[in-house]
Amino acid sequence: MASLKRILKKKSGRNATGKVTVRHQGGGEKRFWREIDFKRSKRQVTAKVEAIEYDPNRGADIALLVYQDGEKRYVLAPEGLKIGDQLEAGPQAPLKLGNALPLANIPVGTIVHNLEIKIGKGGEMVRGAGTGAVLMGKEGRFAMVKLPSGEQRKIELACYATVGQVGRAEIKARIWGKAGRKRHMGVRPTVRGVAQDPHSHPHGGGEGRSGIGMPSPKSPWGKPARGQKTRRSRKYSDKYII
Repeated sequence: MASLKRILKKKSGRNATGKVTVRHQGGGEKRFWREIDFKRSKRQVTAKVEAIEYDPNRGADIALLVYQDGEKRYVLAPEGLKIGDQLEAGPQAPLKLGNALPLANIPVGTIVHNLEIKIGKGGEMVRGAGTGAVLMGKEGRFAMVKLPSGEQRKIELACYATVGQVGRAEIKARIWGKAGRKRHMGVRPTVRGVAQDPHSHPHGGGEGRSGIGMPSPKSPWGKPARGQKTRRSRKYSDKYII
């Protein structure tokens, strides 16, 4: 049986050539990567929750499932899940906390997470700590789902979702306490542009304290940093937004 954990190689915001492409990343404690079963592809087989564990790679806790045939998998732990609970995935699974079912088999008004948007690809949405989506209705081959952002989206009824809300909602109110805690997480300091030299940032330089200058705020690479659109104007999935 393959291990569910492996050493997570540090990249420190650098690409394959060693150049920093994402600033403010580096250091941090060594982590193990836990393979999470977002697909819930082991269908109609009961699994027992053996442990609920901390995962350094996400805000939510994860649950270790042990299936009847001895296979082990990690899944996101929903709020209220306990050690010893029995979980199942599949169209015939009962409607209970932690079970994964197609949206067609989930009643309207149910809170779900780990939501698929492409059939068989596995959950891609509503995976953060404390998040949950609400199944608002069904029409034709689509379900109407209200996402945590408030956006309402059409998703095919054959897509799977897990019943319940992701646990550890209290993490949103956490207080970091000290800069060192962020450094342990691999987050390096952010320096204001006006505090840098003119070679390092367009806002830098000048005698004494100085403003950002005109005509507009700039990124460290000289691009407009305010009012400039950074997203593509249209995405293929925009047609599914209600």
